[in-house]
Amino acid sequence: MDDDTIIDGPLYESRKKVYPQAVHGRFRTIKWTLLVFALSVYYLLPFVRWDRGPNLPNQAILFDLPHRRFYFFFIELWPQEIYYFTGLLIIAAMTLFFMNAVAGRIWCGYLCWQTVWTDLFFAVERWVEGDRRERMLKDKKGWTPARLRDAALKHFLWLMIAMLTGCSWVLYFADAPTLVHDMATLQAPLVAYASIGVLTFFTYFCAGHMHEQVCIYMCPWPRIQAALTDEWALNIEYRADRGEPRISAKKAARLRAMGQPAGDCVDCRQCVAVCPAGGDIRRGSQLFCIQCGLCIDACDKVMKELGRKPGLIAYDNDINIDRRRQGLDPIYRTVRARTIIYPAIIAVAGAIMVYALTTRASLGVNVLHDRNPQATITSDGGVRDGYTVRLLNKRPETRKYNISVEGLPNARIEIMGAQSGAGVEVGPDQTLELRVMVIAPPGSVPAKAQNVVFRIGDVVNGETATAKDYFFP
Repeated sequence: MDDDTIIDGPLYESRKKVYPQAVHGRFRTIKWTLLVFALSVYYLLPFVRWDRGPNLPNQAILFDLPHRRFYFFFIELWPQEIYYFTGLLIIAAMTLFFMNAVAGRIWCGYLCWQTVWTDLFFAVERWVEGDRRERMLKDKKGWTPARLRDAALKHFLWLMIAMLTGCSWVLYFADAPTLVHDMATLQAPLVAYASIGVLTFFTYFCAGHMHEQVCIYMCPWPRIQAALTDEWALNIEYRADRGEPRISAKKAARLRAMGQPAGDCVDCRQCVAVCPAGGDIRRGSQLFCIQCGLCIDACDKVMKELGRKPGLIAYDNDINIDRRRQGLDPIYRTVRARTIIYPAIIAVAGAIMVYALTTRASLGVNVLHDRNPQATITSDGGVRDGYTVRLLNKRPETRKYNISVEGLPNARIEIMGAQSGAGVEVGPDQTLELRVMVIAPPGSVPAKAQNVVFRIGDVVNGETATAKDYFFP
């Protein structure tokens, strides 16, 4: 930049308040349907019951932090099985990438929690203060008693929704009916009230005040999505080849009668009025656009009223924009490398998780050799190694286990505090830590460190689990 260059105006444009207008159409119907479904699942799921038998919680989805368990209907996960959450993250990421490859930011426009709660808050605002024009007129008139009353009611309802959101979240971490009663009687733990307060604040602040600012400045997905998309992905596009030059309906009819070009866009700005970010899709794809489809509904309504073909704004790809300018027919390629690879990864990860879940053992064993001393010589000349053995019982009933050691001929084991040959009982859904001594008699002591295998077996059904370690002479 030259020294003589003068910058006219600020480097950054200040935020302008957005007044989204209500719109009706197929995409708005899809958004309402998904909103009702998503919020119903979120708010009601903690109260769904699932009978797991005695000694286990009967809440369908529960993060049982005190007992270090996660319950999802018939699935129970222990802390040792954190790899299942890794699989879920892989599936979630690949699903997001697949959605982007097919239709751009379709997640942002229809399923993102910021979008869902912002839509709900906008609906409350329209119900209390009126639609776009009414709200703009009220802002111009300033604060009046009627506007103060409406604003107070609106923010009260927003806070109630935000508080309900926070309360519903904590219900996933404790028995929902019990926690609701404890919260109502002020007997719930302090952490529950603190969590509700934090979630209430962020829901109210992000959905009620930040709106599109969260999507533009706080969320990293728009930047990531731009790097992952390609020219074949369907995005909401203004078909400039058909819409330009913009001109009123009457002037367009006169120009067309004279054989001169006239676009279908009448510059009514309805697409701008309904946009939750207040952007103009006719300027091309921009960071603000969450691909929600509301501008399509608004434009199609205007086209219908003018007796023109809908689809001036529609889901399309960059290839077709150029092809139409050249007078060629549009082409679409939904099936391509990335729309095959992503579902394949999802299928493989899902199959691995299903196989692991269906074949996993309901018992487990972990072994830790003593560090010091590693070995002790017995009075008869044998060698004794000490181990800490942890037994896991993942079933809701008490089980009895036998413990044996393999890989060391003639060795015997001693379980501290247990009778020989009586087996070891582990309570329902519990772990038990034991001190176990492995003794190699004289003549059977190995010359060097030897691999040994600890095997535990259920006395009743014969299920077994093993763990490897070393025996040091």
